[in-house]
Amino acid sequence: MITMSREEALSDWRKLARDAAREPIKVTDDAAGTLVVLTEAEFARLKGIAWSRLLGAMDRLAQEADASGLDQAKLDELLVDES
Repeated sequence: MITMSREEALSDWRKLARDAAREPIKVTDDAAGTLVVLTEAEFARLKGIAWSRLLGAMDRLAQEADASGLDQAKLDELLVDES
C-alpha cells in the first residue's frame, strides 16, 4: 500500500486518483489520523466479503443453536423482560 501525506494528496489529486485506481492509498495526517482511499469497485468487493463472512457466521450460530435445542420459544422465554 502506498502512503501519502495529506499535503501530497491535496496538492496532487490526479496522482492520488491514478494511484488509488491501482491499489488503496493510505493518506496520513497527524491531526486527523489516517485515511484510506480506494476505488468504489474495491470498496464494493470488500463490503461483499464482509457481508459474506457475517452471513456465514450467522448461519453457523443458527446451526449451533438448533443443535443445542434453542428454538424461538426458548429464545422468547430467555428474552422476557423482567423489569
